[in-house]
Parts: sequence; structure tokens; C-alpha cells
Amino acid sequence: MQAAWLLGALVVPQLLGFGHGARGTEEQWEGGWGGALEEEQEREALMLKHLQEVLGLPAAKGSENPARTSEDKEAWEAEETQGEEKEEEAMPTASPSPSPSPSPTPEDTITYILGRLAGLDAGLHQLHVRLHALDTRVVQLTQGLRQQQEVARDTRDTVEALQEAQVRAERQHGRLEGCLKGLRLGHKCFLLSRDFEAQAAAQARCAARGGSLAQPADQRQMEALSRYLRAALAPYNWPVWLGVHDRRAEGLYLFENGQRVSFFAWHRAPSPEPGARPSSAPHPLSPNQPNGGVLENCVAQASDDGSWWDHDCERRLYYVCEFPF
Repeated sequence: MQAAWLLGALVVPQLLGFGHGARGTEEQWEGGWGGALEEEQEREALMLKHLQEVLGLPAAKGSENPARTSEDKEAWEAEETQGEEKEEEAMPTASPSPSPSPSPTPEDTITYILGRLAGLDAGLHQLHVRLHALDTRVVQLTQGLRQQQEVARDTRDTVEALQEAQVRAERQHGRLEGCLKGLRLGHKCFLLSRDFEAQAAAQARCAARGGSLAQPADQRQMEALSRYLRAALAPYNWPVWLGVHDRRAEGLYLFENGQRVSFFAWHRAPSPEPGARPSSAPHPLSPNQPNGGVLENCVAQASDDGSWWDHDCERRLYYVCEFPF
């Protein structure tokens, strides 16, 4: 009897280790050897049953394996958990196969086309609305521009009218000033200006005041103008521009109004004293006029004796204006 218990003490641990190894082998082969594993488990269960009957050991309740201690059970469960995790890591994850998409039907195609057409129609409607708003805005801007143009035209007309009125007022003022401050002779008034100007600039200033450079038409006007200038500039002798020139043709003297001059008062050299021999050489200080040729085309009147001298038109001299009365 003691020998039987000794044999059981030696064989049972080996059987338990064999069972645990078989369990690990089962866990390793579980993925690929399903049928063989089940047969091996049945064989092992029969062998353990026969050994238990021979040795007279009690069978484990609710299990075909012998009883284990709590420590062996915990170790066995830890090994099973590790084995299962290794198997899960080793086994490739099966990706779910995509389900085939259903092919579109003709009704779906027509519905899609109709939806797209409806979207395009809505877009066109929005474009038409925006174009209408733009057209309205353009019409408003055009009307505003037309109104601004009319206002600008009216303003321009007003400015031109004011300028014309100012010119008329200046001319009227010039004529009144000429007749009030200057010499009135018949239907003319003469006014001396003590500003130095070229002949063309002097004519422009006289015209801006409503007159022109003086145009003595006869002996009476010439003598009256000479007395006026002599009294205004005495005791000096200053040349004063007249409205007489021959710029159009040499020797053809015209007034500023284009009429031909018919009366002249050219300066002449002084006559030699009685008993003295006449000299053919011109007087060095007062030669006979005109003597400038093409270089001196404008006429100025001396303030001391009223004689006419030709001068360069760009020379800056006093001038006398003539105004109608």
C-alpha cells in the first residue's frame, strides 16, 4: 500500500506536468490543428482516467484534469493569457471586405441630371437678378452723370458770361477813365500810360481797356496830342508809342485798325544857320526820319515837339491809348 502511494507521488506530478505541457501545445496548435488537437485531448483524458483507476486516485469534479493548487492555477491562467495575446498578435487582422456598391440605374442618372439642371437654372436666375441690378445702377449713374454734365455746362456758361461781363466792365471803366483823366477831343479820348511796354504789348493793354494805341488822323488831332504829351512829360522828352507801323510792308504805314496813314509828322534834322554851307552828312543826334529800314518798323512820338520817330518794335516805351467817346 505504501508502495502504491509512493508510485502515485512520483507519477502524478509528471502527469500534471505532461498535462500542462499538452495544454500549452494545445494553445500553440489551436490556430491550425483544430481536428488533431481534439483527438489528442480525448487520448490524454483516457490515459489520465486509466491511471487514476490504477492508482486509486479520486477524479476531479467537473473537470477531466487533476486538482491543482491555487498557485499552480494562477500561474496556469497567466500563461494562458500570455499565450492568447501572442496568438492574437501573430494572427493577421482580417480586414472587412468592402461591400460592392450598387450600380446606378437609369432613373438615378435622370434624377442626377435634373438636379444639376435645376442648380444651373437657379444660378442663371441669380445672374439675371444681378444683371438687372447692375443695369439699374448703370442707368442711375448715367442720369447722375448727365445731370453733372448739365450742371458743369451751366457753370461754364455762367463763368463765360461773368468773364465777358468783366471784360465789358473793364473796357467801360477804361473808356471812362480815359475820358475823365485824359484828353477828350471830339469823339476821341487820349490817355497817357507811364508803363514801359513793347509796341505789341502796349496795344494789347489798350485793347483790354476798351481802346487802342493812339491814331491821330489829321493835323488838328496831332497838335492836340502833342500839347497833351508835352504838358504831361515836361520838362523831359520821352518817346511815346503810337498806333502806327509798317510791319506788313516796308514804307507802307498803317494804323492798328488796318487803315492807311495819310498824315505824317516825321522828324527832320535842323536847318543850317544862315550863311553856313549845307552838309550832306546826316545830323548825328537827330537825323531825318524814318531811317531804320526793316529794323525799325514802329512809330513813336516825341513828347517835346510831337515829331514822329521810327523805332524797334521790341523797345519798351511809354504809350498813349485812344478811346471812343
